[in-house]
Amino acid sequence: MAGARKNAPPREDVLAAAMGMIAERGLEQLTMAALGREVGMSSGHLLYYFHSKDELLLQALEWSEGRLGAERGRLLTRTGVTVRARVDAYVDLYVPEGHRDPHWTLWLEVWNRSQNADDDARDRQAAIEGVWHRDLVALIAEGVSRGEFRAVDPDRFASRLRALLDGFSIHVAIGLRGTDREQVLGHVREFLDEGLLADA
Repeated sequence: MAGARKNAPPREDVLAAAMGMIAERGLEQLTMAALGREVGMSSGHLLYYFHSKDELLLQALEWSEGRLGAERGRLLTRTGVTVRARVDAYVDLYVPEGHRDPHWTLWLEVWNRSQNADDDARDRQAAIEGVWHRDLVALIAEGVSRGEFRAVDPDRFASRLRALLDGFSIHVAIGLRGTDREQVLGHVREFLDEGLLADA
């Protein structure tokens, strides 16, 4: 076992492989045994590192969120563009690409499992949510301070917008008939126009 651990692929490679399997085959095909075959490790070896499938999924989500967070940071700190354009970029990054989007598929599974998660896992999920929320609050506050947006409460508006995004995103991710990404983006743009740009 010690020799196997020495030759194990880096944790990031395992998490990337897990995301790749979700994207290609769906979450139901992501078993410890299948992932082990993908990365050349036994399922027991994977359990040594991750302790449970729940922990593997949460770490994969944290890894995926780290990559999205870096992209979000680049988009939201662009200079020479309006705050509204950066809010639109935030929304574009938030909404799933389509049915069975791997990141959203993973999020939905982690959310589902969180009903029985321990405090540490719930705190880690809340940390992921918190970063998205803080970034959006800061954007809205910037838009208000620059006079691009009307005088809304940034935290309250961000909470409402994220609830709207979550609801629509779930519809897109599960492939609910009659809902697609472009329709969702249109609804959200309308909500932003009415809520941020209309006269008070």
